[in-house]
Amino acid sequence: MTKTDSHDITWTLLGLSVWGEIGISCLFPASWHFSISPVGCPRILNTNLRQIVVISILAAAVSLLYFSVVIIRSKYGWLSKDKKFQSSAPLGRLTADDHQRRERSPDRHMMAGQAQEHVAVGTGPCADSLYLARVTDVEATDTNNPNVNYGIVVDCGSSGSRIFVYCWPRHNGNPHDLLDIRQMRDKNRKPVVMKIKPGISEFATSPEKVSDYISPLLSFAAEHVPRAKHKETPLYILCTAGMRVLPESQQKAILEDLLTDIPVHYDFLFSDSHAEVISGKQEGVYAWIGINFVLGRFEHIEEDDEAVVEVNIPGSESSEAVVRKRTAGVLDMGGVSTQIAYEVPQTEEVAKNLLAEFNLGCDVHQTEHVYRVYVATFLGFGGNAARQRYEDRLFASTVQKNRLLGKQTGLTPDAPFLDPCLPLDIKDEIQQGGQTLYLRGTGDFDLCRETLQPFMNKTNETQTSLNGVYQPPIHFQNSEFYGFSEFYYCTEDVLRMGGDYNAAEFTKAAKDYCATKWSILRERFDRGLYASHADLHRLKYQCFKSAWMFEVFHRGFSFPVTYKNLKTALQVYDKEVQWTLGAILYRTRFLPLRDIRQEVFRAGHAHWRGVSFVYNHYLFSGCFLVVLLSILLYLLRLRRIHRRAPRTGSLWMEEGLSSQKGPGPL
Repeated sequence: MTKTDSHDITWTLLGLSVWGEIGISCLFPASWHFSISPVGCPRILNTNLRQIVVISILAAAVSLLYFSVVIIRSKYGWLSKDKKFQSSAPLGRLTADDHQRRERSPDRHMMAGQAQEHVAVGTGPCADSLYLARVTDVEATDTNNPNVNYGIVVDCGSSGSRIFVYCWPRHNGNPHDLLDIRQMRDKNRKPVVMKIKPGISEFATSPEKVSDYISPLLSFAAEHVPRAKHKETPLYILCTAGMRVLPESQQKAILEDLLTDIPVHYDFLFSDSHAEVISGKQEGVYAWIGINFVLGRFEHIEEDDEAVVEVNIPGSESSEAVVRKRTAGVLDMGGVSTQIAYEVPQTEEVAKNLLAEFNLGCDVHQTEHVYRVYVATFLGFGGNAARQRYEDRLFASTVQKNRLLGKQTGLTPDAPFLDPCLPLDIKDEIQQGGQTLYLRGTGDFDLCRETLQPFMNKTNETQTSLNGVYQPPIHFQNSEFYGFSEFYYCTEDVLRMGGDYNAAEFTKAAKDYCATKWSILRERFDRGLYASHADLHRLKYQCFKSAWMFEVFHRGFSFPVTYKNLKTALQVYDKEVQWTLGAILYRTRFLPLRDIRQEVFRAGHAHWRGVSFVYNHYLFSGCFLVVLLSILLYLLRLRRIHRRAPRTGSLWMEEGLSSQKGPGPL
């Protein structure tokens, strides 16, 4: 090779190195350019290794392109030895500087990436969760926020069914915190709730009509939950006391109709376990969870003046007591049953059928949210069921006395039975077996209480409540209870004294009401002096239910008349607290852990997807270079054959001539 050729090759290399540095990205789509950049290398490679990989690929590409150009130049003479190659020298020096800048740049690119990632965290789902946490519960739910989740609970009670739609922001990622579930509110800031009548148990003989009966409730929820969220919105249909009294075969038929028809018409997350008849124990636990969640009793202690208790956590490895917020007990009197639920210490022995031990945390290995709750449910002790029991006994005893004594008490309107549990001078009737018993109220609250005491079914044993069921000791001086349903209606709807319960004041108000003539009570009702949802049925049986509530609370559950820590409520912090809130909280308790694991998986998956993405592009580049190298080697092989062809031909001719010059035949 001559000196001139050497210079040509040098300038060609410099020029092509520049061309290779600038133009190599043109071989790949724009979205792939980063794959050969130091910034695009996987995080698992350190900076020096990334530099080596990038420089090696660039060098290999430049070398192959150089050799291809040299071959083409030598074969076809496309490139000439003129002065334009000299202009490549400055570019070659700039390229070297550019390589140095690229070698120094990864740290800056990494820092920029980290800064962007930090900003993304500040404006991501956690920020949305923090934002939603600051919004008061009376604000309308933002249905356009993709980070808001929804859940639906249908309470199928004895007198009707109600649907509740709940929502919550994405979990904050702390496994020690519970979901921030709250009731969904529509554009008018009203809770998304709907009620229909009658109760689902009325369809015991026609279960095929149940899905049509409940369809208006589900359609109502479907209109409020964003369509895109339907498939991930859990739906729970939970039936209570009204269904419990039905035979198991009728219960099963009703549930099967729901499980068969609902998935056909609605896209909610609805499995076989989402429709069931819950026990009284479950209902009591859900009510206890709901009220304590709203009161913030499951949160961490933040203020020194908060009421606390020392609790030995069941199943905890540590024997030391944990100091946490004191939970509140729950009293709930519905139409058919009455429940009581409160936390009991580890040292208190309670039968398993009266004890619920559960972990509200998303991780079963964490015992911070493990609670031990006494729960007792009493069928027949609800307000309406108690009145029915009372009327049944009243009818039977009156008929028997009339037969034995030859009297006609209650058989005609002119000789009615005097009922102390009805307001003064009100007239009522009891019909059974084609017979009618006529009643007239006397409004005697004390006598009504005395008449109702045998219905408590108390025993002479200590530490027992209604029906002789065991009840663990309650520390009345260091306890707090909330009364719902009839406890609230009895104190607020007519007597207008809901909230802090005072036995003496309640007794006086109830006595005055019972002793007031029905005509006056009716006049007050017409003037709108009672609660807006109080109807004539409430006015008619207010005297009876006031006496029943008083006896259940003080005689049945043995609360002293001096007890000052009972609050009757329908709403707490402007929230209507129902057992359905506790149900959705308990049944979605593992969702935070699922979300946390999904976030970890997404993070790891996204990282490895990025790594795989980069490696795939390196693989493509490698394959491309191999193919290119194969083509070049093939061209070199052809070039060598082409160069050797004349030489081989001359040798053959020389051999042929020499063979012809040989001696002829003898």
